[in-house]
Amino acid sequence: MITVVGIGPGDTAYLIPQAQHYITEAEVLVGGRRHLEIFSGVTHETRVVDADLAGLLAWLQNNSTRRIVVLASGDPLLYGIGKLLSEYFTAEDLRIIPGISSIQYLCAKAALDMNDIYLTSSHGRTPDFGWLLQHDKVGMVTDGRVGPRAIAQAIIERGLNRTLIIGENLSLPNERIHRLRPEAVATDYDMNVVVILNER
Repeated sequence: MITVVGIGPGDTAYLIPQAQHYITEAEVLVGGRRHLEIFSGVTHETRVVDADLAGLLAWLQNNSTRRIVVLASGDPLLYGIGKLLSEYFTAEDLRIIPGISSIQYLCAKAALDMNDIYLTSSHGRTPDFGWLLQHDKVGMVTDGRVGPRAIAQAIIERGLNRTLIIGENLSLPNERIHRLRPEAVATDYDMNVVVILNER
C-alpha cells in the first residue's frame, strides 16, 4: 500500500504522530528534495519527485507492495500530490495521512477563523481575480509567477478595500508574517501563502 503523508508547513514539530509512524516504518521515501532532506537518514532508499509525474505513477504502481511513503507539503489533499495520486489509485490502494496546511497554520498565527474561507492556488494557473475577490476571505497557495505582489496589483486595479496577510517560510526559524494594505506589498517574498481579507 502507498501511504501519502502530509508533513505540515515545514517544521517537523507540526508533524502528527500517525505521520511520523509511517515515515519511520517506510522502506522507501518519495518526495521533493527539500522533503527528503528533512527526513534524511530515516531510510536508505529514496526517490525524488520531479517533472516526470507519469514515470512516478508507473514506478509507484510497479512497487505498490512495498512500504512506500510519499511526502507532501502541508496537507496532501489541499493543492498537493494527494489529488494526483487519489485520481490514479483506488482508495483501497492508498492511505492518506492529513497534515497541517500552510493556510491553516497562517490563519492560526493570525488568530483568524477559517469559517467561510475560499481556498485556492495559483500553481500552474492564472487566477480569476474578478471572481476570487468577490469573496470576503480567500486563502491562496502561491507560486513564483502569481504571488503577493500580483495579488495586490489585482486588488489595486479593481479599486477594492482589502488586507493581505502574507506568511513566509511558515514554521521555520526565518518565518515572517505581514499584514498589509495592497499598496504596501513588496515585490519579492520567500516561499509563501496569502490570505486576502475584506475587512468592511
